[in-house]
Amino acid sequence: MGTTGTSGEVAVLGAYGHTGRFVVDELLDRGLRPVLCGRDTGRLDALAGRHSGVRPGLDVRPATADDPASLDRALAGADAVINCAGPFAGTASPVIEAALRARIPYVDVAGEVEAVADTFTRFAERARAAGIAVVPAMAFFGGLGDLLVTAALGDRRSADEVSLAYALSSWHPTAGTRASSRVSRERREGRRLVHADGRLELRTDTAPTGRWSFPAPVGDQAVVREFTTADSVTISRHVAVPIIHSCMTSEAVTDVLAPGAPAPAPVDDRGRSAQTFLVEVVVRSGGTERRAVARGRDIYAVSAPLAVEAVSRVLDGRARTAGVASPGELFDARDFLTSLAPHVSVEFAH
Repeated sequence: MGTTGTSGEVAVLGAYGHTGRFVVDELLDRGLRPVLCGRDTGRLDALAGRHSGVRPGLDVRPATADDPASLDRALAGADAVINCAGPFAGTASPVIEAALRARIPYVDVAGEVEAVADTFTRFAERARAAGIAVVPAMAFFGGLGDLLVTAALGDRRSADEVSLAYALSSWHPTAGTRASSRVSRERREGRRLVHADGRLELRTDTAPTGRWSFPAPVGDQAVVREFTTADSVTISRHVAVPIIHSCMTSEAVTDVLAPGAPAPAPVDDRGRSAQTFLVEVVVRSGGTERRAVARGRDIYAVSAPLAVEAVSRVLDGRARTAGVASPGELFDARDFLTSLAPHVSVEFAH
């Protein structure tokens, strides 16, 4: 593994964005020192000012993905970098390049399926050779589902079929979600991504619908099937599985696709929304079925403890490998999920 410094500094690109602010708060809660990075100096200064009463003098370092020198300055002396600046199709590669130059681990919260796949393809060999951990999609989509599947599998590394079912009480998209979704649709030319026959494939038909019986109190819900998320990339990188089914409650899909959909509305002093989520994972293998269920609140806010916990584990030597890796490949999945309390509660059943 790459060596880490002792500064306690973690660079956060896109620190003033919706998810970035949650990441900054989480780092401060853990006694780490976020380095505030992003394109807009005024917004960075304002964010530092909001934290001045608790942690005065937070370092502000303007940086943009299209300026390698600015990224090098932003990452100088940091122990790690968390990239919260989407669309990740444009930011992931430049920031990973900067992390490799700085020889520090990289974590992002990308939800763009194509961008996550690109990270594995482009940087697997170089990151491994450098001994640097690169962890894409360490967020609600991509990270949480992968950890749940890995934990449900136990010692197994293969399955006949994996299903992920998402129940969101609502889904008000952030500006970042909207921008990333636009980029993804353009890259796919409007087609859908589905994981079938052991690989991602593009389809032009309309996504099928159906129903899913979620655990109480959610219960039976209408769902959009083949709602592919970054989990299809993270899971398939280290679990041999021909079919990954995924579905999302229909009401949540309607919410996120509605023209003029409102942004998440904060309802507490941490800026979290009232949105709740339930994720059910079903792993079928050799006639057996294993389940895992995660419950929590605010899919954007919960991405912060996921990303920061990943950085903490890499820095303190609890990562299993170097290179580009999925969360379940890199960490002890059950132990990681347990550490997320009280943000996420998890149950397992066989």
